[in-house]
Amino acid sequence: MFIVKPRPSTSQLLEDILLIIGQASEILRLEYQNYCAGKGFIVEHKSDKSPVTQADYRVNEYIIEQLRQISELPILSEEIQQTQEKKWNKFWLLDPLDGTKEFLHQRPEFTINLSIVENGQTIFAVLAIPCEFTVYIAPESGAPLKYNYQNKEWASFIDISERNSSQVTVGLSQSSQQKPQYEEFLNKLEQVAKFKTYKAGSAYKFCMMLEDKIDLYPRFHPTCEWDTSAGQCLLERVNGGLVSLKGEPFYYNQRNTFLNHGFIAYRNIEMKHLAFNVLELMS
Repeated sequence: MFIVKPRPSTSQLLEDILLIIGQASEILRLEYQNYCAGKGFIVEHKSDKSPVTQADYRVNEYIIEQLRQISELPILSEEIQQTQEKKWNKFWLLDPLDGTKEFLHQRPEFTINLSIVENGQTIFAVLAIPCEFTVYIAPESGAPLKYNYQNKEWASFIDISERNSSQVTVGLSQSSQQKPQYEEFLNKLEQVAKFKTYKAGSAYKFCMMLEDKIDLYPRFHPTCEWDTSAGQCLLERVNGGLVSLKGEPFYYNQRNTFLNHGFIAYRNIEMKHLAFNVLELMS
């Protein structure tokens, strides 16, 4: 969880990114308000049938334009065609609107995901929740920070992983009931632990893990690299993590596909052990 603290010492990179993400969040909030108000709004579908909206494109264009003014690193984004990504050792990885389905269902749980990847590992990350005026930050080093744009308030992460809790909170996607693996996971989990579920969309669940509202996030249906990079980095900074169903951490831009297979995200090592105990019961 986070506690309010005086403004920390920050790098120029972080200062620049806070300005960019703050304005991008404002653009996204306005787009969301217009959509919810029923104003004219363009929604298209990609080749995989997933939706993409004018909000995705507007935020993508703005962030890329601003990143190019502060950095010479190449940019890999969900919303632009890529031809040279395999040659990049260090680059920006962007999802300008993670949770487009949440957006279209008028659930304000969508995020902006931005990170820097170097040699396959995420070394800097931000996850913004525009409708909460909040951004979670994994700076160049150290524990995560949180910044609220509305009240200009900084907070620092503190570890309360040793808290006494007899119930595990499992984060699930809104569509998880459509996949039989989730029901099986919960049935097996019930054999070894008391639990409750917390349903939320997109990378929002990673933020809720940092806020101590979710302990475990199993994922059995596909994501892409821009969906997980920032969240994985933030969790690793707090002694949690994100690993494949075989227990291996994700590395980025190292394969011939951007598609991720299933994963387990966990708040601490105890939760990781619990999750893999459940996976063994499933097998």
